[in-house]
This record gives sequence, structure tokens and C-alpha cells, in this order.
Amino acid sequence: MADPLISVTGLSKTYTLGDVSVHALRGVSFDVHAGEFIALTGPSGSGKSTLMHVLGCLDRPTSGRYLLNGHDVARLSDSQLAEVRNREIGFVFQGFNLLPRASALENVELPLVYAGVSLRKRRERAAAALRAVGLGDRLGHHANQLSGGQQQRVAIARALVNNPALLLADEPTGNLDSRTSLEVVDILQRLNADRQLTILMVTHERDIAQYAGRLVLFLDGSIQVDEPMSPQRIASADLARLTAA
Repeated sequence: MADPLISVTGLSKTYTLGDVSVHALRGVSFDVHAGEFIALTGPSGSGKSTLMHVLGCLDRPTSGRYLLNGHDVARLSDSQLAEVRNREIGFVFQGFNLLPRASALENVELPLVYAGVSLRKRRERAAAALRAVGLGDRLGHHANQLSGGQQQRVAIARALVNNPALLLADEPTGNLDSRTSLEVVDILQRLNADRQLTILMVTHERDIAQYAGRLVLFLDGSIQVDEPMSPQRIASADLARLTAA
């Protein structure tokens, strides 16, 4: 078996709030191989979002080791971490984080602007990413003209535009209704299957977690369950029925 894309050993994260120490992660160890679709689940405050921030190089652990593609993240400078975030990791958040008065195309282009890609190439790549999530006819629509589900699709396209090795989705369906949530999960499943994109999805919804291929359950900063699942597949007929409802 190939070396893991992510290898975490003894990862801990402690926040100090005045005289109180909050242990958000307590010695977490696990590996993620390329092409996996993993659901990180557990109650609020269990540590799953903290782990996501550490894996996304948005925060540093208090102790432990994190290897990404064989590189020790602790040895990277702030500028190197910024480059990793922009080139190797795609982020999707619950709140979409789009510029409301910018078009879908302009929102998706942003990572390419920071990467110094030329205007013509970034327009081409952004348009292709939007087509991949079913928004090829919404390129010029501003974010505030789109539904919640469409905004989340734009956010997914933005996360894809740099062809990352890893997609981190933090409660991607948290602001969506049941029908739209299934549409978003269907997109994630297709990206995982068609592109072999590695996906880690934080969710507190067990009915959403069942669509992943592996379940990691957190409680009080520790992994309680880590097991493969036979992922549920969203039948196209069911999705069409829900979309038409």
C-alpha cells in the first residue's frame, strides 16, 4: 500500500482561556490514504473541527506529529504553510464564505489570483470547476443571486480550482435543507469517485456521514470509533424526485 497522504501521531491541542485549559484534542493518531472519503463526526465540542483546522494548516497542534504527503508540517514556515493551503488543500465551510457582490466565476478565481495565474487561464479553470459542479450556466451570477445550495456549489468549485490533493469540508450541509444537502453530498461522492479526490468531511449529522466510505467518531477530543463503511449511494432517480419536490 502506498504511503498515506496524511499521517497523524499523538496529536494534541490545548487552548488556554484565562486560568482554564481546554483540551480540544487528546493524543489523536490516524492515517488517511489518497482517494478516501472520510466522515468525521461527533457531538459539538468533541474536537472534530479543531482537527480539521490543524489538518488544513490553519492552526498548529500543541504536541504530536502531522505529516502531509510525507512532509512534517511543523517544520514549515508561515509562508510555506500558506502555499500548502493554496495549492494542496481545498476548503469548504458551512457559511460558504463567498464575496456577495462578486460573480460565481470571480469567487472561484480567487485562489488562482493569489497563485499568480494569468487572467485567461484562471477564467478557463474557474469556468471548468463551475461546470464540474453543475453551474456552467451561472458563471456571471453574483453570489447573492444564488440559492444556498448553489452558493455551496460555488464554494466547492473554488476549493477544486487548484486541483488539490485534499478537500476539507467543515459541516458543508449545515446551512442547507435535506434536499439540497443530498445534492451537495452527491457532488462530493462523484468527485471522490471520478477524480479519486481525498475528502474529509466534518458533520454532526449521522444521516450525512453514511455517504462516506469511512467513519471516524470523536468524543472529548479522542477517536472513539474508526471503521470502514459501505457508503450509501444517492440514486439519481431519488435525487431527481427530491429536486423536483
